[in-house]
Amino acid sequence: MPAAALHIDLVFSRPATTLSVTRGAARLMADMGFAPLLEVGLPNGRRADVMALGPRGEIAICEVKSGIEDFRVDRKWGEYRPYCDLFYFAVAPEFPSDILPDEPGLIVADGFGGAVVRDAISMPLAPARRKALTIAFARLGALRTLRDQPTG
Repeated sequence: MPAAALHIDLVFSRPATTLSVTRGAARLMADMGFAPLLEVGLPNGRRADVMALGPRGEIAICEVKSGIEDFRVDRKWGEYRPYCDLFYFAVAPEFPSDILPDEPGLIVADGFGGAVVRDAISMPLAPARRKALTIAFARLGALRTLRDQPTG
């Protein structure tokens, strides 16, 4: 068979892509000096894919989008903005980033790490909300650490 006749379609599963992008975005946040937690419930009932606490107390949220369909059917991302100083979309390298809105920051990530392609615009939280979120974040991290400790 001639090489020109050979055609290969790469198919990425959504769960595998979500896991890979989430892992890479969390690793990038850690490289940037943030302490990330995955799957963090917010007071409005939403769940942040990655929430991270920065060295100066800033809070960042990364909303992972596994594909075009995921972005098009999920319009709840605006509901994360009141709970962070910095908001990013995190996508895989093959994601067509031109379909994303310009306002949020943009992270391109895979299972090994990521890069900030567009900086997030800082919109500082009110002090009372920051304190409440920081305390909840610290408690969640501590409880997860305790849960994950071996017993015996």
